[in-house]
Amino acid sequence: MWFDRAVIYQIYPLGLCGAPAENDGKTEHRILRLLDWVAHIKKTGADTVLLNPVFDSDRHGYDTRDYFHLDPRLGSDEDLAQVCQAFHDAGVRVMLDGVFNHVGRGFWAFRDVREKKWDSPYKDWFHINFDGNTEYNDGFWYEGWEGHNELVKLNLWNQDVVHHQFDAIRSWVERFGIDGLRLDVAYCLPPEYLKQLRGFVNGLKPDFVLMGETLHGDYNRWMGDDMCHSVTNYECYKGLWSAFNSMNMFEIGHSLARQFGPEQWTLYKGRHLLSFLDNHDVSRISSQLTDKNHLFPAYGLMFGMPGVPAIYYGSEWGMEGHKNQGDQALRPALERPEWNDLTGFIAQLAQAKKNSDALCHGSYRNVALTNHQIIFERRCDSQRVLVAVNASGQPYTAHFDAGCGRAVDLITGQPHDFGGGSELPPYSVQFWEMER
Repeated sequence: MWFDRAVIYQIYPLGLCGAPAENDGKTEHRILRLLDWVAHIKKTGADTVLLNPVFDSDRHGYDTRDYFHLDPRLGSDEDLAQVCQAFHDAGVRVMLDGVFNHVGRGFWAFRDVREKKWDSPYKDWFHINFDGNTEYNDGFWYEGWEGHNELVKLNLWNQDVVHHQFDAIRSWVERFGIDGLRLDVAYCLPPEYLKQLRGFVNGLKPDFVLMGETLHGDYNRWMGDDMCHSVTNYECYKGLWSAFNSMNMFEIGHSLARQFGPEQWTLYKGRHLLSFLDNHDVSRISSQLTDKNHLFPAYGLMFGMPGVPAIYYGSEWGMEGHKNQGDQALRPALERPEWNDLTGFIAQLAQAKKNSDALCHGSYRNVALTNHQIIFERRCDSQRVLVAVNASGQPYTAHFDAGCGRAVDLITGQPHDFGGGSELPPYSVQFWEMER
């Protein structure tokens, strides 16, 4: 499947395009700003763009009002079609954010329930008790997402709700040509719903991808041949930055071995989880790392590990933003993209990843592991690649059995000789393609 070799570029359009925090109902064609980003995204090596929620919502996009129309703060449905066409014309696939667990209080069916109470034909679209109440004093209690009552939980056991959502997805494919969905809070979606959704999209468009947002636990609960194709790898997200901050490569090495290692019991062999250093919900990696010199090897590690790498807009040139500063710090408005040495390095990593069978599909095995260094093997029938990372500010000479004498670095094209040990420069990463 195309997703297995993809490099994702993630955008939060309500933020990047400078939409007001509250939906004022005024149509402003802000999403057309993304047209100025198409060439930049292509240049980074990304071949798929993930747009976080774009449909009509109360505030931040995850509080949907209407699944069928673009948020007026971003523009018209025709504007979104123009943007998606521009990406597709550039050879970039488009994934949208599917928010199916809950809606906003402004969702049209919930407004009908607030008005008509038990006489509303949509009362069974939600989890409602007319003997209770909430802080909004609607005259009834309803279940919100994880206690947030501005997010009204949908009754996904009601087939009218499911069919309404599926009709929306069909319209997104027909009008915008989308290639997949990120499923918001997929860990809240019943497996039965995920299976029904997978069956629907399988018949809708060949190779349509479902990538679910998951946090902890066994990802196989939501990922499989009849559910999500992929999920977010939050377990390794934590290790990707904290292994550098604590100078303890054992943390990320053990997490990767637990997920993808050669032992029979490892969890996700053959799966392609979404790898990321940051996104719209967490601190940017440049703010998360205590030593900025670790930016280059951290990106190298993410692109070298099993999974589908994702870049979050702005982070490719080292933009900062800490979660304790609020959502706006993580989802800023930007007029135009920037390019620097980090961006260029990420583009090199993206090309190396996409052009390597071993880095896209290969097995995982730790070869050498210390507090400050990690070397692991990615292997398939046609290719063997060693990923070598040095987190230290000092050069390090690694001694290990490479199984061959020479290699070529897929990032730089430079040859490498394993005789007498392999020197790793400070704060470095190499992708050594081994001679046969």
